[in-house]
Amino acid sequence: MATRTDLDGRPIKPMTICMIGAGGFIGSHLCEKLMSETPHKVLALDVYNDKIKHLLEPDSLPWAGRIQFHRLNIKHDSRLEGLIKMADLVINLAAICTPADYNTRPLDTIYSNFIDALPVVKYCSENNKRLIHFSTCEVYGKTIGSFLPKDSPLRQDPAYYVLKEDTSPCIFGSIEKQRWSYACAKQLIERLIYAEGAENGLEFTIVRPFNWIGPRMDFIPGIDGPSEGVPRVLACFSNNLLRREPLKLVDGGESQRTFIYIKDAIEAVLLMIENPDRANGHIFNVGNPNNEVTVRQLAEMMTKVYAKVSGETVLESPTVDVSSKEFYGEGYDDSDKRIPDMTIINKQLGRLEPQDIPLGLARIYPNLPTQD
Repeated sequence: MATRTDLDGRPIKPMTICMIGAGGFIGSHLCEKLMSETPHKVLALDVYNDKIKHLLEPDSLPWAGRIQFHRLNIKHDSRLEGLIKMADLVINLAAICTPADYNTRPLDTIYSNFIDALPVVKYCSENNKRLIHFSTCEVYGKTIGSFLPKDSPLRQDPAYYVLKEDTSPCIFGSIEKQRWSYACAKQLIERLIYAEGAENGLEFTIVRPFNWIGPRMDFIPGIDGPSEGVPRVLACFSNNLLRREPLKLVDGGESQRTFIYIKDAIEAVLLMIENPDRANGHIFNVGNPNNEVTVRQLAEMMTKVYAKVSGETVLESPTVDVSSKEFYGEGYDDSDKRIPDMTIINKQLGRLEPQDIPLGLARIYPNLPTQD
């Protein structure tokens, strides 16, 4: 493997990375990238390894010996600090991050995203280990624009809805809207990491993903996951399409989102890993502001792409409207728009060039399990 260089032309030294949550959607893609394109070693920590099994077996793989799986739950495992001490860099991906859980399992959500992350931050700070912590675009909550009258021309002004790491406020709903338990826990751990940096010199980077999509992202109920439970929007829609059911649009599907294909997003993460001088102390939005759609538009797009890939005809009524209370239960709330400002990451790490959504969707569908 040729010597890799960072953005400033300096050779990149091989490092040992302790990746917490390596067996999840993002972790599995990041492990693939690190194994196939870099000389770095990965200590992969997670409760499950199904999504990275192809990287661990057989022993004849070209990267054998560079990735070790450690089955552990960071809640209560005394091995955690020792594994962090063995690494040059810690990446924390562990989280409960499914919207259906935020208001039905608020305690688990808060513990997973704040309490369980505390020892990770503490061990990194005490042992002078660099930390890349994965947060969420949910920390922004609602946009300022959502509080303006519906007919206000200011709603069209980007200043009221484009989300900036260093200036946008974090606006959550009332306490009884438990959907914000996730965002609030994520925001508090961000503040703690930032404080550790300011007071104790912790080297950190915080990543705020904006709707990363791709293979292995989520489960299709009863096919490659439990039959109970509500996955995220792409898996929900995929599930409906596979079962030839109308796609359920929560509160009319008017919420707007931007989507980015996982492999495009992982390119940005690798730059953070290998350019610490440019990444340390920064919070980075990672998304594609040009890929904005309403959830209703996403449903229409997915229906077309699926029909093309599967050869099946589109249902006469491809969508159905449901209330958020009916779909998610009591205590649900939502943000209206999530458009990332990419100024900081483009300045520090170079301009990202993500693909458009239909291409991202087409690359996901061949990986979907079928009911056969």
